[in-house]
Amino acid sequence: MSKLHFTTKSANEATVQRDWYIVDGTNQTVGRIASKIAAVLRGKNKAYYTPHVDCGDYVIVTNADKVVFTGNKFHDKQYINYSGYPGGKKEEAAQDLIKRRPEVVMERAVKGMLPKNRLGRKMYKKLFVYAGDKHPHTAQQPKAFKF
Repeated sequence: MSKLHFTTKSANEATVQRDWYIVDGTNQTVGRIASKIAAVLRGKNKAYYTPHVDCGDYVIVTNADKVVFTGNKFHDKQYINYSGYPGGKKEEAAQDLIKRRPEVVMERAVKGMLPKNRLGRKMYKKLFVYAGDKHPHTAQQPKAFKF
């Protein structure tokens, strides 16, 4: 075989090795941490990344209630839900949503950075977000992920 001819190796479900990472959200900016989490969920941190294969790892986010926003986003950012019916639009500020359901802020930020197809939905299922510092995934031996 010629040394000038190489083949590109593509990952598949049999060759992908998945790890578990734990991320502490204390005093982390929402968008910055979400983009790094989305890259890990997609598998972009691996040498054998293949766009059409789910190469990503599992990510556990703890202390989601202690994440921060830059600027005035904590007061001004609106999370909108629409039921599809007339008058079914509901808006909620970020400060109210963090009080009521702190996990949703991180989940929505990461979900918006993943592909909008069946592969992205598969990647999103590997994200686990918790408001406190406790999580039930101790059997998987997660590694601490530093940003």
